[in-house]
Amino acid sequence: MDFNMKKLASDAGIFFTRAVQFTEEKFGQAEKTELDAHFESLLARADSTKNWTEKILRQTEVLLQPNPSARVEEFLYEKLDRKVPSRVTNGELLAQYMAEAASELGPTTPYGKTLIKVAEAEKRLGAAERDFIHTASINFLTPLRNFLEGDWKTISKERRLLQNRRLDLDASKARLKKAKAAEAKATCEGDTVPDFQETRPRNYILSASASALWNDEVDKAEQELRVAQTEFDRQAEVTRLLLEGISSTHVNHLRCLHEFVESQTTYYAQCYRHMLDLQKQLGSSQGAIFPGTFVGTAESTSPPLSSTSPTTAAATMPMGPSVADLAPPGEAALCLEEVAPPASGTRKARVLYDYEAADSSELALLADELITVYSLPGMDPDWLIGERGNKKGKVPVTYLELLS
Repeated sequence: MDFNMKKLASDAGIFFTRAVQFTEEKFGQAEKTELDAHFESLLARADSTKNWTEKILRQTEVLLQPNPSARVEEFLYEKLDRKVPSRVTNGELLAQYMAEAASELGPTTPYGKTLIKVAEAEKRLGAAERDFIHTASINFLTPLRNFLEGDWKTISKERRLLQNRRLDLDASKARLKKAKAAEAKATCEGDTVPDFQETRPRNYILSASASALWNDEVDKAEQELRVAQTEFDRQAEVTRLLLEGISSTHVNHLRCLHEFVESQTTYYAQCYRHMLDLQKQLGSSQGAIFPGTFVGTAESTSPPLSSTSPTTAAATMPMGPSVADLAPPGEAALCLEEVAPPASGTRKARVLYDYEAADSSELALLADELITVYSLPGMDPDWLIGERGNKKGKVPVTYLELLS
């Protein structure tokens, strides 16, 4: 018990000394040991890395799980070291509602059949989203979180210890400076020749004793300063090594970022492929249900992708059917000069992208120009007849935005 009380008193004294030194530095009444410029740059880079890692981590979590309540629930499960329960994605929930609606409204009706097809596509989209969230969490979020909860906590602990060592060093310097000033003053007073005729010659004796005491105090302060300097240098080296390890952290985060982009590319490629299949299914069924009407709207059009993709999983926009495919089997291709526009059913369309005609039966298009379009019975639903002035030809629906 006596030992613990002594240690407690010693710790309290050290804490008080550091507090006094820190306060005097804030008011400009004490000198402060400055770190070298390289060390300061390492500290600044470490702080910047920590701050931006936190922001990227939080925003990625928002991207993967927009629901704040769900994020709080997952956070609590992680803190309690419990497995996060499986959660139905929005796409899977929408697919479930559509399937139930089709079952109740009639799965054999056109609306019911379409609901079933869309529900299957939304279910596949939900499964792809679930895989993307799982992959991104493991390959991207986990390394960032490990850095903040592991490496950064170690760096912060060593930085606080370095700060304490620096306060001890500066307090030792201040103590030595005061001891030397007192020693010099006592020495000056001791050099005065005493007058033994005085009734109080003890002043000289006391001055000599004080000078000896201050000599001992200076020796003690110098010893404490050497110890404080050694501990500060050792702690500075440990902290420097940890701060230089931030470069390795950047390399690791770069690799994780590449993996995140790879998984995101795969996810969007899967979504595009699923929706393209659904669009084809709905296009063929719509042509069968509404013959002679237009297929495709402004919302369903999309720009063609480049021929190269970042990963093998990325899909490319399929090109439209050839001119020969537009003609019914066993019949010759349509002669556009003999085709007359219907009395009713023509519409205006705005061209979304430039299109170069493959042959004389197609009409070349320029972005943002307006043309007149119409459909003919038996035509492929992905194509329309377009007219611009006295020119006429087939145009792909995906390059148009139907206006009226």
